[in-house]
Amino acid sequence: MIPLSWYLVFAAALFCIGLFGVLSRKNAIAILMGIELMLNAVNVNLIAFWRYRTPDTIAGQAFAIMVFAVAAAEVAVGLALIIAVYRRRNTVVADEIDLMKW
Repeated sequence: MIPLSWYLVFAAALFCIGLFGVLSRKNAIAILMGIELMLNAVNVNLIAFWRYRTPDTIAGQAFAIMVFAVAAAEVAVGLALIIAVYRRRNTVVADEIDLMKW
């Protein structure tokens, strides 16, 4: 049986990779991918704690399904916004997207 600490280290590494992707990339699509990696790290933590704490209930799986639903909605809205910005500005570079500025 794999110890809980291995799952937590894996989730922390996955979260750090996603955070690095969000903070270092200028492309809006790459930023969304980094956010998705961070949400997947949350799912790994939820399932790992569920498995080690209360495997007889389905609470961890239910929370993970909710996170998947939120991630899917976030991707749909995020990609729609990026497509709208691309049609208007012909770029997806985050530094050049300043539609809210005067």
